[in-house]
Amino acid sequence: MNSTAPLRRPVNPAVVALVVASILWGTTGTAASFLSDDVSPIAIGASTMAIGGVLLFAVAWRSSVTALRDRSALPWLLLGAVGVVVYPLAFYSGMSLAGVAVGNVVALGSGPVFAALFEFLWERQRLSVRGTVSMAIAVLGVVILGLVGHPQGGVGGGNVGAGVVLGLCAGMAYALYTYCSGRVIRLGHSGSAAMGATFGIGAIGLTPVLIVTGAPILGSASNIAIAAYLAIGPMFIAYVLFGRGLGTLRSSAVTTITLLEPLVATLLAVVVVGERLTVLGWIAILVIFGGISVLVTARPSAKPSSRQ
Repeated sequence: MNSTAPLRRPVNPAVVALVVASILWGTTGTAASFLSDDVSPIAIGASTMAIGGVLLFAVAWRSSVTALRDRSALPWLLLGAVGVVVYPLAFYSGMSLAGVAVGNVVALGSGPVFAALFEFLWERQRLSVRGTVSMAIAVLGVVILGLVGHPQGGVGGGNVGAGVVLGLCAGMAYALYTYCSGRVIRLGHSGSAAMGATFGIGAIGLTPVLIVTGAPILGSASNIAIAAYLAIGPMFIAYVLFGRGLGTLRSSAVTTITLLEPLVATLLAVVVVGERLTVLGWIAILVIFGGISVLVTARPSAKPSSRQ
């Protein structure tokens, strides 16, 4: 064996966890499209995050309670919980108006921008050159996909403008709870504690919404099965993985890697739901993949110091 041969860089487990989580998230729109028409997007969002949030809290309740008792962590947990409440309501509503692909693209595509903004506002943290390039390439891809390359047909109420606005609200909420959870982790708590506490509080806020709007979910066995999948797979399992990734990488890097979600969602929208993707749409997918590849092949980002 040639001892001078270059060693292959090991795959970052945090990146792998986020990729798997993104694939699970990418199935949400397609799965939700099979719910009966009387199930509102508000009910879908509330059931997914409320039930999933309870599960996340239950499996890490000891460490979650410890985080909640930490006075320095509590403000970030409460602020992150606001994002948890807003995200599913805006995300599923935006997707119902603009379609599976566009809803995912706008919500997740705007996430890295909002995350970088939060890091700058609260920490004066600037992106590295490589991080800036990867985010710019990926966001360019989602802009192309959302504006001129998005699919036609499939699901969606036809009000793309309102769907885009709601998607942006979802993207900001997603970046908010991602950033706040990262701050809790940097105070010395585990990723599971941050996820459990943040989503546990969020579940409290979403439960009344679920009680008011969720009755149609119980109307058929298929509705119940789909809602259970959304709560357990894309919510519970994916956010366990998400917490692991967030414990190692900055929130802006996390939200850039999870741009895989709109890519997966778009492919499923075309293959399963029946949305038709334009040529520019396929080009946009390649651009998104290129941007994520730049970040994934970079050296693992160290968890930043908690000292400001």
